[in-house]
Amino acid sequence: MLVTITLIVSALAAIYLYLTWNYNYWRKQDVPGPSPKPLLGNFPSFVLMKRHVAYEMDEIYREYKTKFNFSGVFSIRSPRIMITSSTLAKDILLKNFKNFHDNEFGEVTNKDIDPLFGRNPFMLNGEEWKTKRAEITPAFTASRMKALFPLIEDVSSRMSKYVEQHRGSSLEAKELAAKFTTDVVSSCVFSCDAQSFTSEKPEIREQGRKLMESSFSSMITMMFIMAFPSLAKRFGIGMVRKPLEKFFTDLMKQAITHRDNSTEKRADYLDYLISLRNKKEISELDMAAHGVTFFIDGFETSSVAISFMLYELAKNDAIQSRLREELSKATSEDGTISYDILLELPYLDQVINESLRLWPPVGFISKKCTEPMELDLTENRKVAIEKDVCAYINIWSMHRDPEYFNDPLTFNPDRFSPENGGTSSYREKGCFIPFGDGPRQCLGMRFARMQIKRCLYEVIKHFEITVNPKTKDPMELDPKQFLTVALGGLWLDFEPISK
Repeated sequence: MLVTITLIVSALAAIYLYLTWNYNYWRKQDVPGPSPKPLLGNFPSFVLMKRHVAYEMDEIYREYKTKFNFSGVFSIRSPRIMITSSTLAKDILLKNFKNFHDNEFGEVTNKDIDPLFGRNPFMLNGEEWKTKRAEITPAFTASRMKALFPLIEDVSSRMSKYVEQHRGSSLEAKELAAKFTTDVVSSCVFSCDAQSFTSEKPEIREQGRKLMESSFSSMITMMFIMAFPSLAKRFGIGMVRKPLEKFFTDLMKQAITHRDNSTEKRADYLDYLISLRNKKEISELDMAAHGVTFFIDGFETSSVAISFMLYELAKNDAIQSRLREELSKATSEDGTISYDILLELPYLDQVINESLRLWPPVGFISKKCTEPMELDLTENRKVAIEKDVCAYINIWSMHRDPEYFNDPLTFNPDRFSPENGGTSSYREKGCFIPFGDGPRQCLGMRFARMQIKRCLYEVIKHFEITVNPKTKDPMELDPKQFLTVALGGLWLDFEPISK
């Protein structure tokens, strides 16, 4: 018995030492930063889920930004830097891209263990990301986006009917937006109707939810993979459960078989993947991985973005009315709007940009150092950044920084007006990056903006929206979600506008 206890204590001590021995890394280099918590680092919310990690990052950002361009932090046991200068953030994403061309989350995936996530261009490292990104970049040209527009219009009309059917009862904005994006992406990628507006629990919607869900077990899995990558690889521990992997792989196979045996012609994403298969002989697994990449990009982050846009419009009646006036003037006599006109509406762009500033769906991005270099800690001091050290670019905090945005917590679309230079001046400073920046900027950005615009057009043109009392005030972020999702939901009331 004593031997057993001794072995257990020794094992726990060894694990503790392994997870904490590196905590003097930044102190030895005289880089300022907060003291890490044993076993948890500087971001215990990643594991404990008591607060949203954006709040923890924001506190560190604000504490150190007045004197330093970055601070030294730890993700569990691994040294990281928290960028507090928009200029330095821009340099990492653009000028010094060759030194930081990999994404940290690529460390949690493996092509053999996680074939769907492991083939995602966002996750791939080295030169592989270039190859995979180059394969699918042509799928996002302006002409292809225009060809997808009728499919999005069809889903938009189904959404309107759904909202009208629920007149008199509040709807949760994130769930409504997720139904919309699920149907849009399912139509564009898998050439099928996900039936989100007609079925109680549509299968694609439920499987998509599981694919992106943040849970204690998923966070523990991710932390284990990042802390013990060799063990995770040895025991085949991955982020995507095998039933989910099989569901989306089978869905793609069925879609391909149906399209190959059909005379139907649709210029959708599936059509592009089939043409890519015919040209480059990529496998069905690669096609499924590309399909899931498109699904994730178009489904979850877009639904988060839409939900906050509807929330802010519901809170700000004058802004909602002004946007509705612009949309009405752009509507043709037959009650429709063209793709080209929708994309050029200035106030709609302003509303979207301001919401993405105040509520970026992803609070931060993490870029891994792939080539050692020195970064300016202050004007007079450089610090060597070693290979594999990651840089956290805190989008949430930069977007809410009064140094860059006057009265940052106020929803003010006019800050992005053409008279104020639109997004150009902010992007030039590196302080407005809702989709990232540089060579690895979000590939689905053009598609995301298109479906967001069509969704807002449909809702604002046909309904007056107000905030339901069920929505928490003040609103706070859900600590159990990685994305910026509202705790308790964003509940809105929709009143049809008489024609």
